[in-house]
Amino acid sequence: MHEALTIGVEEEYLLVCPDTRAAVKDPPKGFMKICQDRIGPRVTPEFLRCQIEIATGICATVSEARAEIADLRGTIAEIAIDHDMRLMAASTHPFTPWKTQQATEGDRYEQLDADMQGAIRRMMICGMHIHIGLQNPEHRIDVQNQMRYFLPHMLALTTSSPFWEGRQMGMKSYRLSVFDGMPRTGIPEELDSYGEYERLINTIIKAGAIEDSSKIWWDIRPSANFPTLEMRVCDICTKLDDAMTVAAIYQSLTRRILRLKETNMKWRVYPAFLIEENRWMAQRHGVTGGLIDLGRGDVVPFPDLLEELIEWVAEDAQALGCWEEVCHAREILRRGSSACRQLETYMAETSKGARKRDALKVVVDKLVEETVDGL
Repeated sequence: MHEALTIGVEEEYLLVCPDTRAAVKDPPKGFMKICQDRIGPRVTPEFLRCQIEIATGICATVSEARAEIADLRGTIAEIAIDHDMRLMAASTHPFTPWKTQQATEGDRYEQLDADMQGAIRRMMICGMHIHIGLQNPEHRIDVQNQMRYFLPHMLALTTSSPFWEGRQMGMKSYRLSVFDGMPRTGIPEELDSYGEYERLINTIIKAGAIEDSSKIWWDIRPSANFPTLEMRVCDICTKLDDAMTVAAIYQSLTRRILRLKETNMKWRVYPAFLIEENRWMAQRHGVTGGLIDLGRGDVVPFPDLLEELIEWVAEDAQALGCWEEVCHAREILRRGSSACRQLETYMAETSKGARKRDALKVVVDKLVEETVDGL
């Protein structure tokens, strides 16, 4: 391939109290400094103090990215324990209200608060962003147009936010419902070229609505800072192996789409309206439901769609050395995503007579355990 298809992964976590299991309102002084002293710029604060973000460097392979994230998760979890906290990888906290949390100090966060007001203040949510290196900007737009179709598939595999402020929300990814309260989110429209993308973004930059393209929070976008295509639709995966499966599928799909381009072919580009419907179905049911096969116009069970997807990218996954990670998607189907397991834990505890809050505390314990499992 003419593109190296390098990979980078960003993950956002929550810090929780081991006694109450609630999100930590104000981490101990010096916690972030110690993290940065040991990890460097790969770890940063988030808008809320209960959150922390990591980012890998430029990785050539999924296995390289896995090793780096395992080190980052393990190191931060260790530092958190030293400060009487625990690290938790889930896109929402099962019961802590967002209103109890405090914003991080700093000019950047104060500006976000001033611009976004209530929309940003309730962003007590965590996601996973995956970057694929594409040096040619036209490739970023071409792949983005076609990759939009597969975003609901990625979301379904990663769902980890079934609870919000102590309530079952009736969906596997409530995170997206919260995030969609921000402007400039969702499935982007089809674009003809990178030049059209620049003209589109520059229209609102020149009008003074935003400072730069980093304020475009689509589910997939050309990165504002790197020559990459950044997928942002995913919940944070509690288990690291699940995260690497989605990274492998994304990298393999990118290679497959570029191979089609070499033969003057492409995956059919569908209207955002139709993809948004599948996005909702993935958000609602995760891997336990189905999605609309937009070519046939029928709802197809997710396991069937996943098998078709695995078969379609098999050659590319093998060429990239991530076939094992792609096939792990079947294991996610077998045992369920994080959201499925959270709900199973909660129902098991309440069926034994546990109070709702106590059952949710057990959910937190399981999430904390799975966050560092297998590192």
